Amino acid sequence: MTFWLLYLAVGLVAGLLAGLLGVGGGLVIVPVLVFIFTAQHFPEAHLVHMALGTSLASIMFTSVSSFRAHHSHGAVKWPIVRGLTPGIVAGTLLGSVLAAHLPTAFLKLFFVVFLFYVGTQMLLNIRPQASQPLPGLAGLFAVGGAIGGISSLVGIGGGTLSVPFMTWCNVKMHEAIGTSAAIGFPIAVAGGAGYVANGLAVNGLPPHSLGFVYLPALAGVVAASLMTAPVGARLAHRLPVGRLKKIFAFLLYVMGIKMALGLL
Repeated sequence: MTFWLLYLAVGLVAGLLAGLLGVGGGLVIVPVLVFIFTAQHFPEAHLVHMALGTSLASIMFTSVSSFRAHHSHGAVKWPIVRGLTPGIVAGTLLGSVLAAHLPTAFLKLFFVVFLFYVGTQMLLNIRPQASQPLPGLAGLFAVGGAIGGISSLVGIGGGTLSVPFMTWCNVKMHEAIGTSAAIGFPIAVAGGAGYVANGLAVNGLPPHSLGFVYLPALAGVVAASLMTAPVGARLAHRLPVGRLKKIFAFLLYVMGIKMALGLL
């Protein structure tokens, strides 16, 4: 029962932050699930794999409500989604295959570096200047592959990568965020499927696992985050989001340091 409550708590916080700050829940879900799975004595060799797979599977559900809300406001540029999706699917699937063969220590280190990157980006409010047109289909495929590959290695919906890319390519910020929400769905579907498929042949995983996706955690996180994401979106119009982003950046640093210490 205790762990069920923890899964619900993770979902509550992840959904609230996703709605409030526009960040992917995976940045919260992955490190916290690593800590919880450690407490549950899951196999050390697959702790991070299961956190990544479960995070991506949860985004598959939560991204739908997000991009539907953005679409209703005309903020999703579907031609960009269609251009990026083939590369995203290919990159995410390849990334999940690669992750299945990488040791936990490497995946932890990669995630720590990514946490510090996102934390610094938010703390300093770093935004690329609009200076380039969108590339053609080949360029979009390559960019989509890179976004999908990195996202599958850190268990996120890709917003921290796709939003800067689109704003650099002269896409308005609110449209970049809305389009990124839609892009999160193919990332989550391909990544979740990849982690399921690559984990099916692994022995010794906990009961109630589907490959590298732990179903009880998935159910708790999804149920709670679906409730709090709309609340966060409403609060975004009332609270000092700029200051909250700096606080969240600090929390990312704390989680990154804690995970890094676990590597020593």
